[in-house]
Amino acid sequence: MPPPLPTISLSFSSSSIFLQPLQPRRRLSTSPSTLVKKSAVRSELATLPVLSFSGERVGEAFFDLKAAPLDTARAVVHRGLITDQQNARRGTASTLTRGEVRGGGKKPYPQKKTGRARRGSQRTPLRPGGGVVFGPKPRDWSIKINRKEKRLALSTAIASAAAADALVVEDFGDQFRGGPKTRDFVAAMRRWGLDPKKKSMFLMMEVPDNVRLSCRNIGTLKMLTPRTLNLFDVLNSEKLVFTKDSLDYLNAMYGDRGSSEEDDDEEEQVFVAGDEDNVGDESS
Repeated sequence: MPPPLPTISLSFSSSSIFLQPLQPRRRLSTSPSTLVKKSAVRSELATLPVLSFSGERVGEAFFDLKAAPLDTARAVVHRGLITDQQNARRGTASTLTRGEVRGGGKKPYPQKKTGRARRGSQRTPLRPGGGVVFGPKPRDWSIKINRKEKRLALSTAIASAAAADALVVEDFGDQFRGGPKTRDFVAAMRRWGLDPKKKSMFLMMEVPDNVRLSCRNIGTLKMLTPRTLNLFDVLNSEKLVFTKDSLDYLNAMYGDRGSSEEDDDEEEQVFVAGDEDNVGDESS
């Protein structure tokens, strides 16, 4: 087992990911460098407790994810977050110029002999109902990010959150077969040591209908699947909760054993935070 690496906290609730501490200036060296810097390192193995539905500790689980080096972790996560937020912009805002507004073809009054300021159209931007000067027009706000860089940003954020505060629970979908009960779900959260008033994120491979209905009235909770997993919700949550299957998925997908050939062949789905109802409409 490799020696543990220092961790860095990446979350909205902790120190800002957009600010980096000032570092002393280093003198540039003219000698050729023989040190090769890695673009990704293996994160520290985080040991997470596994809890049953009743809140009892039944075992342990391990996170084995790729993470960016400490000196570039904040920059990688910041770039991934800004890319997701900017690509979520629809860019459909539009206004009409004076040439596009309906009407205004007739000169409202003669040029001279009225004592009034000359006016050639009723659709001038100076009049109510006229055109808009330099108004917004539809545009594409999307920016590009490399697929491996995007995956590294997500795995770095998850690894940081797992090292700080996260837990694993057994699959609890069968506990709600009788019907959706928000009260029962809140009670389960308290048994797991979660505060319903604080932001938390659950990651499950599949969310049963009764579980989804039981937690949809909890405004501080996000119930995600691998298809809807996104960087914003990971950073915006104070507590991350995983099931065993989702933990195995993350280790296989974002760990060192992840197949690089699959990354080149498969298409990744882009999910915008807060757009659970329109999943699958957009793709990167």
